Amino acid sequence: MAKIKIKTNRSAAKRFYKVSATGKVKMAHGGKSHSNEKKGRKRMRRLRTSSYLEGAEAKRVRKVVPYL
Repeated sequence: MAKIKIKTNRSAAKRFYKVSATGKVKMAHGGKSHSNEKKGRKRMRRLRTSSYLEGAEAKRVRKVVPYL
């Protein structure tokens, strides 16, 4: 008998894309798809980089995106 698969929350899967060995969840910054001419160079540079979620938030994301 096959084990039941868990449905992935698709909106969360698009935002978080990798889990590190220590359990941190890697995420990309939002807010860089339009109206970019009014945002400064420094801000756009910061938005390009990725960052990590840790602790309770990472735990919650791993639950809704089980196959990261």
